[in-house]
Amino acid sequence: MKTLVSSLTALLTALVCLTSCITEDVPDNSPAGNFEALWRTLDEHYCFFREKGEEYGLDWSAVGAEYRDAVVPGMSSEQLFEVMAAMLAELRDGHVNLSAAHDVARYGAWFDDYPANYSDSLERIYLGRSEDYAEAAGLQYRVLDDNIGYLRCESFNTTPGDGNLNEIMRRLAVCDGLIVDIRHNGGGMLTAAQKLASLFVNERTLGGYMSHKTGPGHDDFSEPEPIWIEPFEALRWQKPVAVLTNRRTYSAANSFTMFVKGLPRVAVVGDRTGGGAGMPFTSELPNGWSVRFSACPMYDRDGQCTESGVDPDLEVDITAADYARGVDTIIETARAWLRQAAADGLD
Repeated sequence: MKTLVSSLTALLTALVCLTSCITEDVPDNSPAGNFEALWRTLDEHYCFFREKGEEYGLDWSAVGAEYRDAVVPGMSSEQLFEVMAAMLAELRDGHVNLSAAHDVARYGAWFDDYPANYSDSLERIYLGRSEDYAEAAGLQYRVLDDNIGYLRCESFNTTPGDGNLNEIMRRLAVCDGLIVDIRHNGGGMLTAAQKLASLFVNERTLGGYMSHKTGPGHDDFSEPEPIWIEPFEALRWQKPVAVLTNRRTYSAANSFTMFVKGLPRVAVVGDRTGGGAGMPFTSELPNGWSVRFSACPMYDRDGQCTESGVDPDLEVDITAADYARGVDTIIETARAWLRQAAADGLD
């Protein structure tokens, strides 16, 4: 009996200590508590502190100290949201969002500060009317008048099926070259990007690497794990291909660009992609607001981080004169490269 009483006493003591630790560890639902929860969540789980520090000198501790001074008791939710949003903007990451009932904080300078290099009005000129192009699994495609195939992929939210891709390849097989337009593609599923990339490899190909957080330290990561692109099992593209990019080519679309750049017969044409090389994760604050942030970094096949984007092989902007006369400079540059590649026998 004495042994049982002693055991129960020890257990109760342990539970009380554990409860105390948890209570002290969890921030309360106050302006200061929510701020600390946000800062600490990013401090322990965000994945690009080293890259941001090297790029523009980000010091997350200093950022926390600066914005912490602006948090005062009794401030309104809108005021707290404004302070938190400004702090998160210091990360310069389009994958970082703070969501409340009245607004979503987002960082947009990664595309706002650059030329659009895309126009849906120009796209309509090349893609045509609804009856002029085919569509399968969200992919729109047609044969242009110079026998160049044009494939528009505006999102990776849907993974195309094998039957879809096989039919697209079969219908475009007569073309001398192929344009894959992923401008303004904000991403989606990484598996969808891998699937589309599978059309352009004939053997298992290294697409890049991904690491995972293993601890709260800024440099606590697993060893990079390879991301493989498996060749599509039906019809694959064996001719030159031009991939069109702009600053709003982001996240999974950035990854697709990373997968195909450097492959035989592939040229990336347009502007540097917007980046977004971290797989996002979502957490909740004590007041119910949610924060999304980059948690798992990805690297290209040379081990270089592409968070800040992937450079094109042929850099070109749409000129003001071409906008005015209804010409997409980026598409026309791609068509010229494809025609030359076909004439040179690049296959």
